[in-house]
Amino acid sequence: MQEYTLKRGYKPDLERIHDCLTESFPTEIAKSGDKLVVSYGIFKKLTVWIQGKKMAVETESDTTVKDDETILETNKRYRDFLYKATGYTAKERLKKAKEEVSK
Repeated sequence: MQEYTLKRGYKPDLERIHDCLTESFPTEIAKSGDKLVVSYGIFKKLTVWIQGKKMAVETESDTTVKDDETILETNKRYRDFLYKATGYTAKERLKKAKEEVSK
């Protein structure tokens, strides 16, 4: 499980996260209690929920997928989703993660 800090102005709202998922993954999004679940590309299961003021994400990969194009396309969609949901780029998310570890 990964936790992501949300940029100022990005509300920890499940409906907003749902909209970001819809934009990034053109597939059905299931709601399981207070969690959103998606299955797309190399993700057998991608679960997203709000934990405190952070967004938590848990992924389960489908290891049977060997197609490089599918893997790259899914990873790009995932990075785009994280950017839309958190407001931080990959570099900024890495920097935030390092700051959290050093605390």
